[in-house]
Amino acid sequence: MTNFSGVRRGPLVAGERVTLTDTKGRRKSLLLKEGAVWHTTKGAVSHDELIGGPEGVTVKSVGGMQYLAFRPLLNEFMVSMPREAAVIYPKDAAQILMWADIFPGARVLEAGVGSGALTMALLRAIGPDGALHSYERRQAFADVARGNVETFIEGEHPAWTLTVGDLVEEIRDDRLDRVILDMLAPWECIEAVGERMEAGGLICCYVATSTQLGRVADTLRAHGGFTEPHLTETTVRDWHAEGLAIRPGHGTSAHTGFLVISRRLAPGVSAPMRKRRPAPGAYGPDYTGPRPANIPGFAPES
Repeated sequence: MTNFSGVRRGPLVAGERVTLTDTKGRRKSLLLKEGAVWHTTKGAVSHDELIGGPEGVTVKSVGGMQYLAFRPLLNEFMVSMPREAAVIYPKDAAQILMWADIFPGARVLEAGVGSGALTMALLRAIGPDGALHSYERRQAFADVARGNVETFIEGEHPAWTLTVGDLVEEIRDDRLDRVILDMLAPWECIEAVGERMEAGGLICCYVATSTQLGRVADTLRAHGGFTEPHLTETTVRDWHAEGLAIRPGHGTSAHTGFLVISRRLAPGVSAPMRKRRPAPGAYGPDYTGPRPANIPGFAPES
């Protein structure tokens, strides 16, 4: 039976993954197999010591190193699963779920899929009654993503459709509540997804560079059917607190990507005039990108 949440209870069984953490906080993901042994510099750890027992226990290697065993959380599975492409990291996936307001039953479009990290988070959020249409140009990426998703939920998800091909060419005519674009040139797809988005729907683009950030924002402005885009970057800093030793940790996760978020206006409605004009030179003679039509004195691109 498919486990839509990916959360498991009861004793550990062969065929599922566990995360082993040593006394220094280092983690290792293991796929449990009867009779198998994990070899470390501190000696071997038998899988049979874990199979049949509860999670949240410690297991000791032959060399005396203790490891804490838990089933992996979604964020741990996302960064340890097999990958063919880079994944959206948990800190950004969490921001997408909240800022894009992904809700149970939502009709969501996602492109590209990569290795399926964000896909799993979206499927958990929309539940079996929602609809997630995922698009990926590369068959190899799609195959890895499908394998990861089906491993995590233990089967096929009834709300998920995975299409291999170019989004603009393969996009379905279904109405959409939310659109998540994680690709090299998301601005090329804004017109296509905009035609299928419900009024009040939300688009979220995940891009890696500031150049992409600016191009997506200007394309949304030039379209005219979206609100002024909201641009964010998320950093996470670990902290160490032990007695009087309180300081930032060494595990800071800085830049991974930018989010560009905007909402779809009703048909025939244009974005309100911007009150804040761009900085001088923002759209100089060398600028070749999309040209917003709602800036006083600035002619839109023909």
